[in-house]
Amino acid sequence: MSDNQNLSSGSPIPSSPWLKHIRQDVQSMHAYAIQDSTGMVKLDAMENPFSLPPELQKQLGERLGALALNRYPGHRINVLRSELAKYVQMPEGFDIMLGNGSDELITLLSVACDVPGASILAPLPGFVMYAMSAQLQGVTFHGVPLTANFELDEAAMLSAIATHKPAVVYLAYPNNPTGTLWNADAIERIVLAQGQQGGLIVMDEAYQPFASQTYMDQIARHGHVLLMRTLSKFGLAGVRLGYMVGPKALIAEIDKVRPPYNISVLNCECALFALEHAEVFAQQAAQIREEREKLSHSLALLPGVQVFPSQANMLLVRMPDATKCFEGMKLKGILVKNVSKMHPLLTNCLRLTVGTPAENAHMLAALKESL
Repeated sequence: MSDNQNLSSGSPIPSSPWLKHIRQDVQSMHAYAIQDSTGMVKLDAMENPFSLPPELQKQLGERLGALALNRYPGHRINVLRSELAKYVQMPEGFDIMLGNGSDELITLLSVACDVPGASILAPLPGFVMYAMSAQLQGVTFHGVPLTANFELDEAAMLSAIATHKPAVVYLAYPNNPTGTLWNADAIERIVLAQGQQGGLIVMDEAYQPFASQTYMDQIARHGHVLLMRTLSKFGLAGVRLGYMVGPKALIAEIDKVRPPYNISVLNCECALFALEHAEVFAQQAAQIREEREKLSHSLALLPGVQVFPSQANMLLVRMPDATKCFEGMKLKGILVKNVSKMHPLLTNCLRLTVGTPAENAHMLAALKESL
């Protein structure tokens, strides 16, 4: 029987000798899965649903076409760092570093903080890359469950910090996948407790354009707090650019493990162009916030559907059978995210990205018919 016949019949393939060089924990993992959205209304990944106006598309195309793609990124990277610092009103004595999306910055933190006995701590359910980056670096990860209403369990967080003394505590503000903007007083007590035991806090503000609060005006009071944002939710998910603000000395240490030329000239110029037209993206964010409230109200009227408060560009909803609803919506051409198996607290939950008014109407109709 040929190798092809073996494959088609489902017979086991002999183990390849090179597998011994691949870590066992990596072999047991699954690669990050991206759902096929061909021909569908894509509302599964918290992307900004609005594209650039045609005139700005033309201007950006001309600008990118004139770039020296034969050269490595140069001084424009520092121009972007400077412009981002102005945009976020970075405090004196702080610096900013760039990553190929926030994912890279999270990975770099795991690398930089990988000292013997180090651990990383975050509330759960939360962004999957906190735990994954720790695991891949061989750093222990401690997850602290949220309450049933997806609020911070402050007592449990403080206890975990005292017990484990983590190198890094991640606080997503607002949280993914719940959209929750946690209590500011509880956040501050956790920040202080982590500082007292000598650890770092990372405030992950990926969804800041849609939130009513930011920690940026608080970081100057602390020498152990890093604040991370991304241009993905700003409206440039395809550009892959994240940035992190923190005390100069701290940023300088983490920056040592950053690969050279990690931001392409195309990414850099797209980001600079977007900052020059920040008012366009601010208007889009305002419309998304407005649509979020309309959608939340409409969903709350559906029988058996529970909508959780959100300060992000997504809504977490619970229903009697999330998988049935997810599959039904998919058959109707609407792609959302089934998070019901990500964590016990998310049982029967779907995460819905806020889209355009037309997309939201289609999603609402499909969800109603699929319950």
